[in-house]
Amino acid sequence: MIELEGVPELVDPVMVAAFEGWNDAGDAASAAVAHLDTEWKGEVFAALDAEDYYDFQVNRPTVFLDGGVRKITWPTTRLSVVRVGGEKPRDLVLVRGIEPSMRWRSFCNELLGFAHELGVELVVILGALLGDTPHTRPVPVSGVTSDPDLATRMELEETKYEGPTGIVGILQEACTHAGVPAVSLWAAVPHYVSQPPNPKATLALLNRLEDLIDLRIPLGELAEDARAWQLGVDQLAAEDSEVAEYVQSLEEARDTAELPEASGEAIAREFERYLRRRDPGAPPGAGGRATDGGDGSSYLRDNPGGKGRPPKPPRPDAEDGDE
Repeated sequence: MIELEGVPELVDPVMVAAFEGWNDAGDAASAAVAHLDTEWKGEVFAALDAEDYYDFQVNRPTVFLDGGVRKITWPTTRLSVVRVGGEKPRDLVLVRGIEPSMRWRSFCNELLGFAHELGVELVVILGALLGDTPHTRPVPVSGVTSDPDLATRMELEETKYEGPTGIVGILQEACTHAGVPAVSLWAAVPHYVSQPPNPKATLALLNRLEDLIDLRIPLGELAEDARAWQLGVDQLAAEDSEVAEYVQSLEEARDTAELPEASGEAIAREFERYLRRRDPGAPPGAGGRATDGGDGSSYLRDNPGGKGRPPKPPRPDAEDGDE
């Protein structure tokens, strides 16, 4: 670990982490942490030594010019702190980087060492995966944990997954062994439009994170970007009858499966989010309305001011690429 600056004492800190690569379909998870860092002006205080964890033939360093001087940026993972004021002040430790190429156990131990030193009370790891979900419906966001007490208290699922895993699964397991409460939030990205960015999935992750840590997150222009993204995909799907038919079949399957689950809990979560966001003292554009909580309570539809379109989605019979 390369420490860049000292970190002052933190208030009820929560660590929020995301990693580019296999666990980051549509770049939704890494974009969520980047959004937090930008909106709350995070201050980087440490970076992992790139030599220890990255294969530079897989994740190559980049060269750039700074005032005519050539400099190199190495692929790594950085930690920053954001301080959130208000009635319930709370600090966040943001972990943002690339899934490491090697020495995953050492990588996780180093992050957990900082979590312990900073007094982190909860670790939240964001991820995104490809799924059979239509882009016209709320983004499904599942919250899983290996801690049965945490699962009961926060109404999360205890993870039952078996199969290949990435650094998100490894870090959560490391937290379990270290006795640190940890939750993974996963957004499902439509596999037929997996190209980044996916602001709708990023928005859903942030809304779910907001519910989890009871903290109002400023959305900036993210809600408008999500509407524009959906409008662009709507238009592209309309131009291809096979894609349009496939999307319709996904919609029917989703609606049929979730019809009995329009529960009071989902409505209550959306109402609580609305109450948080109607603070008259908030600066313009700091919050915006929560339009896609990923819990089935509402979903983004047409936006007359749509922005740039994403690339045309592949046909439904195309093979899914690895994420």
